[in-house]
Amino acid sequence: MLNNTHLHIRDPFVLPIVAEQQYYVYGTTGSETWTNHASGINYYTSPDLESWQGPFPAFRPPIGFWADRNFWAPEVHFYRGRYTMFVSFKAPDICRGTQILTADSPQGPFLPISDGPATPQGWECLDGTLFVDADNQPWIVFCHEWVQVGDGEVCALRLSDDLKSAIGEPHVLFRASEAAWSQEINSKGRKGYVTDGPWLHRLASGQLIMLWSSFGVGGYTVGVAKSASGEILGPWEQLSTPLYAGDGGHCMVFRTFDGQLRLALHRPNETPNERPLFVPLRESGSSIEIV
Repeated sequence: MLNNTHLHIRDPFVLPIVAEQQYYVYGTTGSETWTNHASGINYYTSPDLESWQGPFPAFRPPIGFWADRNFWAPEVHFYRGRYTMFVSFKAPDICRGTQILTADSPQGPFLPISDGPATPQGWECLDGTLFVDADNQPWIVFCHEWVQVGDGEVCALRLSDDLKSAIGEPHVLFRASEAAWSQEINSKGRKGYVTDGPWLHRLASGQLIMLWSSFGVGGYTVGVAKSASGEILGPWEQLSTPLYAGDGGHCMVFRTFDGQLRLALHRPNETPNERPLFVPLRESGSSIEIV
């Protein structure tokens, strides 16, 4: 049996399975994050978010798969009767992108539903997440990487009902520098503003907010944006105060089996020390806060 300190993963994503009374957690394999090789995507299971079993294989690249590294930020959503995984992949001389996989079970095996990423060809993209709007229309919300555009963007792109193709052109929702707390970084001589890990959450009030990560005075940081229209295309407004500024981020929100809100993120951000962290949350008026 493992505890949270044994789980060397980044970008933790928690999927509660009520029928099993088990939490599944997926994530970027910490030891493979920055290497030129990735073996696949794993998951762990726990009845209480403290004692874990695993790792178990959820995805292994089939023969001829286009990507060989940076298997980042897996998310698993139950969508139209199947479990759907969004994962970012990379290969030499091919832009990073988020591809969509499906399976009959949260255990997998997950298999691609299209030949390549759902994110735009020729764009360096990562951290795609699923959002279904009030008209039951699916979208992929993702980051256009700062390494390509300088000021990292969060974008939205409509998808077909079967998630196999994009509809129309991507919409830029906001840029990292629009948040007062976001700071420019200098990585390997390249300067820019980072966008990571968008996560959409509909408050009980009906307000649509987005949690996303960048870098602030405390290191890796989670900020909050609000949609003024309550819809995916916004316009989006940035809250001046981050939700979490303790060198942790790439988060998502889930409910425990007793209905309590939790924030899942990794902390600290430095490899090889990152570990998953599950933080109590509560909704507060038109936003969300850590308990």
